[in-house]
Amino acid sequence: MQAAPATAHPPQKLYHQAVPWLDTDGQPINAHGAGIVAHQNAYYLYGELKAGKTELVPGQGWECYRVPAGGVACYSSHDLLNWHKEGVALAPNTTDPHHDLHVSKVIERPKVIYNDRTKLFVMWLHVDSETYGYSQAGVATSTSPTGPFQYQGSVQPNGQMVRDLTLFKDDDGRAYLIFASESNATMHMVLLTDDYLAPTTQEKQILVNQSREAPALFKYRGLYYLLTSGCTGWAPNAATYAVAKTPLGEWRQHGNPCVGPGAASTFGGQGTFVLPVPGHPSEFVFLTDRWNKTDLEASQYAWLRLKMVGRRPRIYGASQAQPR
Repeated sequence: MQAAPATAHPPQKLYHQAVPWLDTDGQPINAHGAGIVAHQNAYYLYGELKAGKTELVPGQGWECYRVPAGGVACYSSHDLLNWHKEGVALAPNTTDPHHDLHVSKVIERPKVIYNDRTKLFVMWLHVDSETYGYSQAGVATSTSPTGPFQYQGSVQPNGQMVRDLTLFKDDDGRAYLIFASESNATMHMVLLTDDYLAPTTQEKQILVNQSREAPALFKYRGLYYLLTSGCTGWAPNAATYAVAKTPLGEWRQHGNPCVGPGAASTFGGQGTFVLPVPGHPSEFVFLTDRWNKTDLEASQYAWLRLKMVGRRPRIYGASQAQPR
């Protein structure tokens, strides 16, 4: 991650977001499955733009609610509290039903990192057919953090299907694509090429046969922490965390990092990203979506406090001003 801009606000203000969450124009923020990148003097938030009528795709064996693919929205902020709508960073395709980004398809969990060598912003995202049988990772690039991003195509890394994904850029500049695979049974960790545009063959299967999704990875004091949720459709469930000494090393699974009332359902949300709080080394923000499966455009968000207590992450609900 780029060096984060300083914020003038105490970190406690980051954990109590308004419902609904409004941008600087007073409109609801529409950026789901989001990720954040810090660049120069600003933060940029990227997420799924969900708008239009929510419909149930029949015959899927699960509650496959979806809206037309709206592309990837971008918002910018200098303080993590006030967010300005920058527009659609990656636009959907409206003319070619065979295109990965056609409005009839699925565009999910976009994440962006900056490549210091190529000077490009690189976005990876889960792209799929409306029945989730395509299962690919798409990649797009831009010279500007606000886009427009140019779509470069999609891939199944080393022949593996892709569902929920995230990106992680390490301190040494290496970047990793982490994704649920094998019909969500197992998570995969793949080192990307130096330009971040393709997977390498350096890959690790983790959380094997544990059926985890919604990965969010962060680093603290030389260790790597991976937060995931269970696979229960749109219903919230208990998060768990895993720890490793290296991204492609051995991962040890642990229990639920959430504490207090609502911990068993991750306080009604599903994780998507972990953001370090500038100036507070043991404090992080755990970004979550609160899904409304029958009206996805009305889905909301909760930014939760993640506090490292020794080597253990602890996540607190928005109503818990002071952790125990």
